[in-house]
Amino acid sequence: MNTQAKTVAVVDYGMGNLRSVAQAVQAAAEGTGWTVVVTQRPEVVRAAQRVVLPGQGAMPDCMHELRASGLQPAVLEAAASKPLFGICVGMQMLLEHSAEGDTPGLGLIRGVVRRFDLSGQTQPDGSRYKVPQMGWNQVRQMAHGGAVHPLWAAVPDDSYFYFVHSLYAIPQSAAHCAGQADYGGWFAAAIARDNIFATQFHPEKSAEHGLTLYRNFLHWNP
Repeated sequence: MNTQAKTVAVVDYGMGNLRSVAQAVQAAAEGTGWTVVVTQRPEVVRAAQRVVLPGQGAMPDCMHELRASGLQPAVLEAAASKPLFGICVGMQMLLEHSAEGDTPGLGLIRGVVRRFDLSGQTQPDGSRYKVPQMGWNQVRQMAHGGAVHPLWAAVPDDSYFYFVHSLYAIPQSAAHCAGQADYGGWFAAAIARDNIFATQFHPEKSAEHGLTLYRNFLHWNP
């Protein structure tokens, strides 16, 4: 494999929905010259031009497996120097701390992760909120550096994306919130800083708008 080619590394530390993520990024990359590689090798992550950090399951398990895999230093190096896309728990890991298992995160974006507390609240149709939030929800694009983030290009505001989560991110600075969704209150559905972009929702499960996000990521030059 020529890792000097235009390569997107999907980080395989044992805790992501890797197959569907890789397939979606590959579909977005069709005809662009990008190669998508699912990898457990730090040197491949280091050699890649772009990195995708998926995450699924419990935050303590994800952080433990990322460390145990030996991939954490390569991910931190990538976050310092090249476009990185975090997905679901992969987004939550970017912050400083999660209430799930009292777990420290990577600290790449200041902020914390909290559990939904929606007991006693009812939705507009009268039904109770369920945790986890599971299903489609609208995402409101937020100003980021004076304009909406470039990864939203060609994605209409208030588009629907697919969520599965019991916890949500609270970035310390509103400037790092690139998108919001409402589930018993507004929360950060996308966060961003410099060369980092991440979503609480699953672009790979979000039909054409999700593919557009991945396509934009391949062309993004932060």
